[in-house]
Amino acid sequence: MAMQPAAVAGTDALDESLTEAVVDLVLRGMWRGRPESEHRPLVEAGLAMVKGPMVLPTERARTAAAQILRIAPGSAEEQRITAVYEAFLPVNRRIREVCTAWQCRPDGTANDHSDSVYDAEVRESLEDVHEAIQPVLRRLERELAGSGRYMTALEEALDRFDEGAVEWLASPLCDSYHTVWMRLHQELLLVLGVSRAEDEALEEELVRRSRG
Repeated sequence: MAMQPAAVAGTDALDESLTEAVVDLVLRGMWRGRPESEHRPLVEAGLAMVKGPMVLPTERARTAAAQILRIAPGSAEEQRITAVYEAFLPVNRRIREVCTAWQCRPDGTANDHSDSVYDAEVRESLEDVHEAIQPVLRRLERELAGSGRYMTALEEALDRFDEGAVEWLASPLCDSYHTVWMRLHQELLLVLGVSRAEDEALEEELVRRSRG
């Protein structure tokens, strides 16, 4: 992940030893299960809270991660990553459609996976998405330090899914394909300082353009 040292210093004097842990938690959105050793200092610093079986980032953590990851506005780097982000968004719509199709039949009923032909069609659509995201991630890797880990994690999730562990497509309980994808999406938003509302509006516009 891209760390911006200048931003860290202005984040309420955030201890640099916590930066990687706080960014990871914010990108994940939550940690399910007992707090790991890296989470305890975050809780003590007011950057995370334990709620039942989950560790959640606080508002201060989200603010810190946004400052740590944000690249210089108006920079050439921002322009290049924005171009990658705009290539990402239409593919982002497609992965949501694939995950929805895997979980629900076209008539809205739950997919019980008894129809192997239907499931194979969804898997083929997933392959199309996987092929489409690869050049996007290769471009991103040239611009954003550490982003190569997303391709590795997506391929691992796809391998596990193909081995029969169906939860590795969309379950939030593991580093599934969709879970990794969401972390990638969240990092792009923080790096570029894009709000969710702006993101949704731009995705809709780009998808509309791509479909003519």
